Amino acid sequence: MDAWTADTVSASTAAAGGPPVRRRWAWGWTVGGLMIAAVVMVPLMAVAGLAMGSSDDIWSHLASTVLPHYVRTTLLLITGVGVGTLVIGAGTAWLVTMYRVPGRGIFEWALLLPLAVPAYVIAYVYTDVLEYAGPVQGLLRATFGWTSAADYWFPEIRSLGGAVAMMSLVLYPYVYLLARAAFIDQSVCALEVGRTLGAGPWRNFRRIALPLARPAVAVGVSLALMEALNDFGTVDYFAVATFTAGIYDVWLNMNSTAGAAQLASVLLLFVLALVVVERMARRQRRFHHMSTRYRTLPCHPLSPTGRWLAFAACLLPLLLGFVVPASLLLVYTLETTATGATASFLGYAANSVLLSGSAAGIAVIVGLILAYGVRLHENPALRVATRIAGVGYAVPGAVLAIGVLVPMAAFDNAVDGLARQYLGVSTGLLLSGTVVVVVFGYVARFLALSLGSVEAGLARITPAMDDVARTLGCAPAATLRRVHLPMMKGSIATAALLVFVDGMKELPMTMLLRPFNFDTLATYVHQLASDELLEECAPGALLIVLVGVLPVILLSRTIRRARPGAVEE
Repeated sequence: MDAWTADTVSASTAAAGGPPVRRRWAWGWTVGGLMIAAVVMVPLMAVAGLAMGSSDDIWSHLASTVLPHYVRTTLLLITGVGVGTLVIGAGTAWLVTMYRVPGRGIFEWALLLPLAVPAYVIAYVYTDVLEYAGPVQGLLRATFGWTSAADYWFPEIRSLGGAVAMMSLVLYPYVYLLARAAFIDQSVCALEVGRTLGAGPWRNFRRIALPLARPAVAVGVSLALMEALNDFGTVDYFAVATFTAGIYDVWLNMNSTAGAAQLASVLLLFVLALVVVERMARRQRRFHHMSTRYRTLPCHPLSPTGRWLAFAACLLPLLLGFVVPASLLLVYTLETTATGATASFLGYAANSVLLSGSAAGIAVIVGLILAYGVRLHENPALRVATRIAGVGYAVPGAVLAIGVLVPMAAFDNAVDGLARQYLGVSTGLLLSGTVVVVVFGYVARFLALSLGSVEAGLARITPAMDDVARTLGCAPAATLRRVHLPMMKGSIATAALLVFVDGMKELPMTMLLRPFNFDTLATYVHQLASDELLEECAPGALLIVLVGVLPVILLSRTIRRARPGAVEE
């Protein structure tokens, strides 16, 4: 028996439930996965190492002056965003899943559309509309005869409350998406038992449906909070002093990478605390289904008043989170087009496509290597490495930017030193300040999106397909190319699309890593909005929004088909 036949027999034995057998050909995938995980983890290790170094007393200065304010503001921000996204996301998900809300078929997918709008874009739009010189306050003054701001009270949009509102409007779809998927997947039996015991719709939701969906809802809220911690454009524009804004200020304005790394380490503690607290809260609890029988979920009728209240509850976040900002951006874009001022942003759009497209392609390839390696050989080290490789998505972009730039600069300096010593020439900066660094940062941050989609696609392919391919003489690489890839085109396309869209929206990492005089749509929009030139930045902002619409619609279609035994309405 030759080596390949022996490997095939070993694979078949493992698939049949026999003892695990170490396959020689799987070690190449294992080593490759471990190397990739090590490379992806370099930024985090660099931040940790840099934080332990000297910051020239900047840290003590920060701790005695602005650090308490950073902590308090960041805690208030994530508390407000957490409550806002939970109420809007879980509430609307329950309404469109279980009740005959007018326009329900449209709301099912349309409520995800605000996810396509970056928080900083909606902040620019509403500031233009709601500030003192904007049309809303102008109309109020004209209507009631007020002459100055001293004559009336109006909420300040550029404030912590304004930042919470803006982020809640565009981040609630994270909760809505996962909560609705959980509600769709729930067995009707538990809900019917609650009704027979006298529980009304609200009590059924609060006591049965929401607790059963708690893991999914908790993940959605955690994702929203991580995005809030990562935000730079909104907090910078509203002058809200969070950790992300502080990192940017310490690094670029105080010229202290060590101080920025120390702030970044504290921010990482916030991220870890979010995960640990939620896991501890549901420790020793289980959320299993109580029945394996599924049927179409009931669609309960509402009273006339209840119908329109539910309609308003679903319509309001959609209007405020997508329709109003997208409509205003379209109006501004048409006005800008009429004046011939749109040509300048096309080059920035090309830069965004270059960076996001490159990152999407590399992330898909890396995700395939990691996921397929785990499928081939259940090696514990490789499985752990795969999980580590996806950690970047939970890390704010400003933190990863520091971790990316420091080792890249060290590499450039080492190569330059060797070249000077042995060749008498200077190589300068080979990687730092180039698009390579930005693409690497994108891949490290968004790899989890690619990895999750690829793993889901591979999981839907039965292991018997692998065994058949091996018996026909296909090596693992050939099996991947000729069997798996054609069967998971949709998952691969989804992975690439998600990474591409997030790359188009990424602002803090791009601002910190981009080459000199190199702008993307995100940095271009942020710069013009900071200069109060919203009309000029509208075409770029609208393009970012439109790019994000397609994956949102695809996600909605996916969760609608997720329920076992579901039928199309």
